[in-house]
Amino acid sequence: MSERPDGPGRRTNLWQTPAAPDRWVIWNTGGESMVFDKELNIPAEVSDADLRDVLRSMRAAGVPEDDEYPGRPCG
Repeated sequence: MSERPDGPGRRTNLWQTPAAPDRWVIWNTGGESMVFDKELNIPAEVSDADLRDVLRSMRAAGVPEDDEYPGRPCG
């Protein structure tokens, strides 16, 4: 018997461990939260007006949060 095309097996990739590490993290800096791009090693461009909604969406999606500097030293 074959699986239905709309069955639960079609989404198995969503709960598998990703092959690549997380690119973005929520970086907590002494009470202030920002989106940090680990690949470019810089804070991500998010307007102040949209930051709250972006952080809420990222937290809901399970994006990792960290209090420590997530990248290598700049400079």
